[in-house]
Amino acid sequence: MFMLRNVTKYLFGDTSKESIVEIPQGQLYLVRPLSPKGYSELIFKDAAASIRRTGQEYQYQLVVQRAYEEGEEELLAEEDGEDGATETLTTDKDEKTFLLDQGLHFRSEIREGGEAVFAWRDLSGDPGDLYEFVCDRSVHAGEVGTFEMVAIKCQYERKFRRPQEAATEKELRQFNFTDQTIPSASAVASPTKAAIDSPPPKPRAIEDSLARQTKKDMSSNISKKRSSDKEVAPTAAPPSASVPTATEILTQERAELHLFDFASGSFMLQDPSVTATVSETGKWQYWLQITGQGKEWLGQPVIADINPVFNFEYLSFIFNHYTDDGSAYSWLLRFKDQETEERFQEGLMQALWEQLNEVKWTKTTDDDRQYVLDAFQDLTMEDAENLEKEEAEEDEAEPDDSQRTEEYDSDESADDVVTKPDDGDINSQLAVGYKHDRSFVVRGSKIGVFKHTPNNNLEFSTNISKVETPGGKLFNPKKVMLHAEDTDMILQDADNPHSLYRMDLEYGKVVDEWKVHDDIQVKNFAPEKKFAQMTGEQTFLGLSHNALYRVDPRLSGNKMVDSDLKQYTSKNAFSTAATTEKGYIAVASEKGDIRMFDKLGLRAKSALPALGDPITGLDVSADGRWILATCRTYILLIDALQKEGKNEGKLGFEKGFAKDSKPQPRRLTLSPSHVAQFQYETKTPLSFTPARFNAGVDDKETSIITATGPFIVTWNMKKVLAGRKDPYTIKRYEEEVKADDFKYGSDKNVIVALPNEVNMVAKQSFKKPTRESIAATPTGRRIMRRSDVVNSPY
Repeated sequence: MFMLRNVTKYLFGDTSKESIVEIPQGQLYLVRPLSPKGYSELIFKDAAASIRRTGQEYQYQLVVQRAYEEGEEELLAEEDGEDGATETLTTDKDEKTFLLDQGLHFRSEIREGGEAVFAWRDLSGDPGDLYEFVCDRSVHAGEVGTFEMVAIKCQYERKFRRPQEAATEKELRQFNFTDQTIPSASAVASPTKAAIDSPPPKPRAIEDSLARQTKKDMSSNISKKRSSDKEVAPTAAPPSASVPTATEILTQERAELHLFDFASGSFMLQDPSVTATVSETGKWQYWLQITGQGKEWLGQPVIADINPVFNFEYLSFIFNHYTDDGSAYSWLLRFKDQETEERFQEGLMQALWEQLNEVKWTKTTDDDRQYVLDAFQDLTMEDAENLEKEEAEEDEAEPDDSQRTEEYDSDESADDVVTKPDDGDINSQLAVGYKHDRSFVVRGSKIGVFKHTPNNNLEFSTNISKVETPGGKLFNPKKVMLHAEDTDMILQDADNPHSLYRMDLEYGKVVDEWKVHDDIQVKNFAPEKKFAQMTGEQTFLGLSHNALYRVDPRLSGNKMVDSDLKQYTSKNAFSTAATTEKGYIAVASEKGDIRMFDKLGLRAKSALPALGDPITGLDVSADGRWILATCRTYILLIDALQKEGKNEGKLGFEKGFAKDSKPQPRRLTLSPSHVAQFQYETKTPLSFTPARFNAGVDDKETSIITATGPFIVTWNMKKVLAGRKDPYTIKRYEEEVKADDFKYGSDKNVIVALPNEVNMVAKQSFKKPTRESIAATPTGRRIMRRSDVVNSPY
């Protein structure tokens, strides 16, 4: 029995999902080879195809949904006289549905050049009419084969009225229509009827699988490189590192081994049968070794940088491998069944968790171990069913002259252009105003102030040239936070961890030093409530390595409120905090755990286990539903709403999670192949800036923003929650992104601080991550106004 049958068995078994399998990107055509109405018609320029369950047993639908470009839906709504509200995709103009029946003659083809196409009869059209779904080139051959096999089994269940597990190869062959050619959707030359009836030039992927019924053949098909006119040498596997002596074997499983090829953008089969071993090699040291028949393929330490992703839908494990020279490679192991992959996952995650935490895996509870495992596999979160029924909110198109990005006015005089400040400092921090349309950029001991213009640009306003203590000591702010209706800025001097400073922004001068406590340091600080900076609220939260407290500048002497101090005797290594609109508090640590408080001075209502990586940034949605925790190579999105038990409907801030019902964390990261391409281009590892939601008092969180190296990355919340495989877009710059945040009250515009430049960019300009968009850098001479550069002259 060939491998795809094992995959589809798992897909059909997951009845929690309405959609069984999906092709996320493609175009839908109606092709009429014999009709006088015209050869072909593009129905949906950008679409997704899926196979869904229906309310009736043994009945399935093939569904093609239109996907809108940025701002397209709103523009169409305006043209149609609608109110612009988002509609569900139930109308014929946005969705095509087809009952999966043998009469459709559903089949696929991988053409010369690697283009994959699905075709099926238009039963309501003229003879010969076909619908064709042309897959995006990012769709791999393995996804095509899986999709067609699912379609075949759905047709089997409809015809025979029994589960697909009972199907024989002979019975499934009835639904294979390889002998019918799929005409091109392009109208370059209309084929004749004889051409339509003639057999195809060569067998397709699924026909090969049905005919040979061997795992080896299907494996070769799945990882086969797409052909191109110009042959490029495929990515070669680097030499394996020497194998250290193992003291204990944690897991050892058989699998196929694939290597990501940068030239073709797909995984290439390297060895159909390898042994993957995870072993302990020293105190809190672990090793992953992959061995073939007479060959050591690769070996590397088990550390967070391997960026592990387990996908049980495709029985695969994808990870990154780094060589001594800093090069990154992306590998894929494909297992024979789910049980094998689960055993391997348990062993690898044990090694990774113990390496990070220096605590034995067996000393944690079963619930905490499951929490860790869930974070490293693909999940479809709660609310996905409802969100999939909504059309994603897209951004309105901006006028051509609304925003400047890399190239600005070409008629500027040379005297008005600064391309490289010579003050020796670089931009380091960004604070975005909520109350007033201002952004503040820290550069050494200077702060640049920028105004947000009506057409979404940044305009230089003023320069605070010297950040000094009231005593006249110049310092570089370690952290800044806007305060008191954006009239003040709270600053921290790394050399004085017991105090904070207040800058009056109207005067551009530090006017107060606030001594917080004689013994307890200030490691970080956060607003009293999420939107406190829009009010006259004077108090705010402070954080030391093992204490959480309130700071009240109105107190005489030390500013800590003793009655609101929560101090721990253990070394908790607190790192960052965030608050909700109601003032609920989330506190994270360098160990990776998160505590959730409803008020200061009391015990945490909930505690979420550590994955092991330090949390460097924290954000919470205004309503407290979502927690966003940034680690160096990934971001955790956690649903704080309880779905069952006596506390159903309550947030983890209000009532503690039951012992066996901790939330399932969603781990947001770049795909391993994209990570490998990022590092291939930049020669630097991933390191995310603190991720943030878009923010606004009356706005719902719809997007997430972060950056790593020269790339800004934004996730679409609806796509993340629906389990979409393309939830993020990117924008590349020439230099490293130092800080980034959304403009207040919108997710359509992002403020970016580069080492020597500050600008506002439309999210519309972000692109899907491809080889081209990852490798692309801004071209042409780089021109910047003086007002776009935070430097000493301004």
